[in-house]
Amino acid sequence: MNNSMPEQKIRALTPAEYDRLLDQLAVPEQYLGDDASKEKYKTAAGKLGTIRAILQAGLFKSNAYELQCLGVALGDAFVQELHMEWVVIEDEHGTDFAVLMPGTSIMLFPLTMISKRVERGEQVDVFDMFNSIAAQIEELKANGTC
Repeated sequence: MNNSMPEQKIRALTPAEYDRLLDQLAVPEQYLGDDASKEKYKTAAGKLGTIRAILQAGLFKSNAYELQCLGVALGDAFVQELHMEWVVIEDEHGTDFAVLMPGTSIMLFPLTMISKRVERGEQVDVFDMFNSIAAQIEELKANGTC
């Protein structure tokens, strides 16, 4: 019996994968009404605010793809605020997008962070989730445990 962890390969995004993320990042943008909102969406706080508004309005509650698009926006907020980077993880189950803290083993899978919670019927406070995860990452980095 093999009790080892499945082998994961971490690699950079291909141009097509990067384009897919950009396409998904654009899905929440369709709910931005004016140029000021679109400009604000370019910031991490703007993305989080847009995610919160879409969740509160219940716009994507039963659409897994759209919920994952919100996850891309959440991941992009981590990239912007914490200087993480988008990567692709490959293992025996397939490929998945993740954000990685360079020089560490800290990795998040934001595409499903929101969708899994919504599908379980949980209320999602995206600002609380973001701040809590960011604080945990900073603590891990400070303690050198990553």
